[in-house]
Formats: sequence, C-alpha cells, structure tokens
Amino acid sequence: MRTPRKPAHVQSITFHGEKMRNIISRCALAGLLATAPAMLAAQQQPQASPAPVTAVMAVLTVKPDANQADRAKVMPDEVTATVKLYLEGKIQQWYAKADGRGVMFILNCSSVAEAKALTDELPLIKGKFASFEFTALTPLTPLRYLMPADGGKKP
Repeated sequence: MRTPRKPAHVQSITFHGEKMRNIISRCALAGLLATAPAMLAAQQQPQASPAPVTAVMAVLTVKPDANQADRAKVMPDEVTATVKLYLEGKIQQWYAKADGRGVMFILNCSSVAEAKALTDELPLIKGKFASFEFTALTPLTPLRYLMPADGGKKP
C-alpha cells in the first residue's frame, strides 16, 4: 500500500525545515571546530606566569607650545645625555619619529618605573620641552601555544 502523498505546501515546509536544520548543524560544527584548538590548548597548557618585562618602549614627543629657541639651547646637552645612555647599554634601539616631533627608544629596563627614572634626567624633560609615553614590552607570549605541553623538555 502506498503512503498518501503530502500536499505541496506541506512538502515545501518540510524541505525548508530540513534544510534549515542542516545549516544550523553545520554552523554549530564549524563553531566547535574553530574553538577546539584554543580549548584544547587551555586544558593542556598549565597557566603560565605573566611574562617578564624585557624592555620598555619610550616615545618622546616635543610639546607643540615649546619655545624653539629655548629648546635649541638644551639640545647639545640632550644629545650628550642620550649618547651616554646608549653607551651605558640603557638604550637598545633609537629612532626618529617620521613626523619630526620626537624620538622613540627601546630601553633595556625591566619596568616602566626604571625607564621613567632614566628619562626624567634628560634635559628636554627637565626643561618641560617634551614628554614621554611608556610601554612595557614582554616576550611574545602566544608563542607558548606552539610548545609541547611539557615545555619542550626532553626526558
């Protein structure tokens, strides 16, 4: 015996309902697959301690209202003090800002406070011709997720 055929409008609703369930199932599966590596890494990796500060980026910006003639008078002392910091190994890298309004240093300091103590002694800062913004730098900690769970140690 043949099963009675459903009317066309019922068949259409059934077809679209199944199609929607397939789409929802695929989206859920895709979401699970996308988050699985992060969930696995979080379960396998012990909670790492915060990364140590290995350097500090210090960005000096000349104040727009600084008197240019007065600033020019302290520049020889500023250059001498900066070169001294470099020769002492305190400045690892230094760059001029492309806009001409200051410089950027990578300082060999383990804290922002240490970097601030060094830069507070510079003539442009003492004379209030410029200011610094500081950013503590650490190793790129997401690289930890590339390491085996045992930290890469061999038995």
